[in-house]
Amino acid sequence: MKPEFKRILLALVIPLFLVFIFYMIKILETGMEWDFTRLGVYPLQKRGVFGIFAHPLVHGSFRHLFANTLPFIFLSWCLFYFYRDISPVIFICIWILCGFITFFIGKPGWHIGASGIIYGLAFFLFFSGILRKHIPLIAISLLITFLYGGLVWNMFPFFAKVTTSWEGHLSGAIAGTLMAVAFKNYGPQRPDPFADEEEEEEDTPEEDESATESKEEENDKENCSAFII
Repeated sequence: MKPEFKRILLALVIPLFLVFIFYMIKILETGMEWDFTRLGVYPLQKRGVFGIFAHPLVHGSFRHLFANTLPFIFLSWCLFYFYRDISPVIFICIWILCGFITFFIGKPGWHIGASGIIYGLAFFLFFSGILRKHIPLIAISLLITFLYGGLVWNMFPFFAKVTTSWEGHLSGAIAGTLMAVAFKNYGPQRPDPFADEEEEEEDTPEEDESATESKEEENDKENCSAFII
């Protein structure tokens, strides 16, 4: 297996595993006629604190889950592939920070679903590519804009549906943006265009010195041979 293909597959492991958990929870909830809604975030209520950590695992319906599946897999894969060294920290921070902000700004009611993480990942990938000024990452930023630019409208109450947690979407966007700024100096960076020239300049004196030394040795040999003759 080629290393690059192996890296692509490894970047899919965590996203696919989490999606598997999402579906298992929804199937169990439906099959057992349980209601996991109370695992969500309930703003400014003690009963909603646990939801800061658990709310992305629960979805209101299979339709809700289906709508989140592909964006979650794709955006998570982009994070774990292009930012593999810092991706676990970024992912966990977005997950928790999204729930934390929703806890403080959300309207009364249970906020559930992985949409906040999707927004967090989209905004992180967009702003991180712009801030790093690295061409491959900027290309990802443009791709995110093309595919998910319409997500922006669901962050505001006058565009979102009544049953939509626009607060969760906005919280995810804030979390992703904060992570892009906080970690801009970590992970992949734009290569220094003058690095090769500096290396050549560093190598040149050594070459000159070695050349000078060889010339001096030759002169010494000539002097010695002249002396002997």
